Amino acid sequence: AVRLVESGGDSVQAGGSLRLSCVASGYITRPNCMAWFRQFPGKGREGVAAFWPSGNTSYYADSVKGRFTISQDNAKNTVYLQMNNLKAQDTAMYYCAADFSPVGATMSSPLSEDEYHYFGQGTQVTVSS
Repeated sequence: AVRLVESGGDSVQAGGSLRLSCVASGYITRPNCMAWFRQFPGKGREGVAAFWPSGNTSYYADSVKGRFTISQDNAKNTVYLQMNNLKAQDTAMYYCAADFSPVGATMSSPLSEDEYHYFGQGTQVTVSS
């Protein structure tokens, strides 16, 4: 079975940086797209960033554009989310997600959780002002 395991969450001061990691395992065919989502208390998950390994392309929510960077290390089956200039409003549980549609498949809403087949268990990020 596909498994996604996140790590790297922590408590930091506003303006600081964190790098989240997501190790993926248990699949035979490579995912079409990997993404990061976050969830605020009492709310649903919102997409933060998506990455397509086949085209080495990425897509970001406006709220994180210019501050967050998604990347992948194929050799380690790991997806990263580098978060810089963190703000108190970035405080949330962060989840890794994987889409196993055929590589190259078009995604109408790459930051919608409906596009993804698997989610990890999450890692908590807390930013204090």
